[in-house]
Amino acid sequence: MAHQLNDMSFLKYYKYLKKHEWCSVEELERDQLTKLRSIVNFAYQNVPYYRKKFRSINLLPEDIKSIKDMEKIPVLTKDIVRENFEDLKPINLEKINYLNRSTGGSTGVPFQYRMDRDERFFMAAMMYRGWGYGGYELADRTIFFGGSSLGISLKSNLIKRLNEGTRNIRMISSFDMDELNLQYYVKTINKFKPKFLYGYASSLNFLSSYIKKHDLVIHHPLSIFSTAEKLYFPMRKNIEDVFHAAVFDAYGLNDGGVSAYECDSHNGLHIDTERGLMEIVDEDLYQIDEGYGSILATSLQNQSMPFIRYDTGDLGAICADECSCGRKYRLLKEVIGRTQDILKTPEGKYVHGEFFTHIFWEISGVIEFQVRQVTEKTIKIELVLGNNFDPNQLDVIQRYVHSKSSEWDVQFIISDRIKKTNAGKYRFVVNEVKDENW
Repeated sequence: MAHQLNDMSFLKYYKYLKKHEWCSVEELERDQLTKLRSIVNFAYQNVPYYRKKFRSINLLPEDIKSIKDMEKIPVLTKDIVRENFEDLKPINLEKINYLNRSTGGSTGVPFQYRMDRDERFFMAAMMYRGWGYGGYELADRTIFFGGSSLGISLKSNLIKRLNEGTRNIRMISSFDMDELNLQYYVKTINKFKPKFLYGYASSLNFLSSYIKKHDLVIHHPLSIFSTAEKLYFPMRKNIEDVFHAAVFDAYGLNDGGVSAYECDSHNGLHIDTERGLMEIVDEDLYQIDEGYGSILATSLQNQSMPFIRYDTGDLGAICADECSCGRKYRLLKEVIGRTQDILKTPEGKYVHGEFFTHIFWEISGVIEFQVRQVTEKTIKIELVLGNNFDPNQLDVIQRYVHSKSSEWDVQFIISDRIKKTNAGKYRFVVNEVKDENW
């Protein structure tokens, strides 16, 4: 395996995680708290930003005696990271084996951070364990279908082919979703006959719609793993209907160190405890055990750039239910989306992006759509339309939008293709208006 070739500790991590999967609640919490106290102490002793921040509020590492005590620590945001990048460097950074990383960022501006090299392989081991909830075993034949955040290269080269061969995978890009490439993707799946598919939710859904539209024969994998974007129910159903395989959703944040994976009971996503601490908090940043809130992340092992109570910008729903599969991890019932996916009316009311997605799932003839709030009063709706679209439905869409605010100026843009993010992801709803509450 490629990971094992790059880091001989990979298999050790994987075996540890597989064993840990069935620990009791008490064991999971004890292990997580031990790691948490260790990273908080490390940050205080070695990272100037955290030392200053803790001292400014008269907080010491030993004051963090429980997960609940995390509420004493101020929240970290992307803006704070950018403004304090130098102060977030550990004084012993030169002794840490790390990698410089970046994410595309919701605004298109790359977000820079560091990751311990060891952490990268621990993260990979966690992903493979999460896939195991859907039947995956190491080296099973898999097709990766996504963008740069999944390691998909735009160019084919020797390194890419070597990587594919050693990992028993094929990588296909979501950047190029035209007719010719979609035909190639279908042929690749039918020839390679993967046991699993893994990719962006929107890419898997788009491919499924293409296969359905052309009534194509397609290989049926055992399971499909969705990631990186919100998986809406119509998308899940479309993918499962076409591939005759269950979809397993996942949530992950490379910089924040948190992740969660869906098991075959499909009761929600099991929140991993070994690499990160996920908090769901209310508007006052207090932890909640049930209901909807903002997702905060604390990386438990990444010493080159500790993220402590990092605001992910994501919204999720947590519950106190215990999954019937027997695993004792807390359940993330739903990842609702990002704060940037919530629009604000001129009257000051908030409308979640899912309101808009439900409109377009119900209207026939819409191939792709994107809703953007560009000013307080302007909503631009970009549409890629099929031959069966009835233009009168534009009035229907406008009435739906005006039901939330008659003050919104709704502008339609008809396109051949909707632009994806730099990472190849697809955003259904985008708020481009800065809101002081987010």
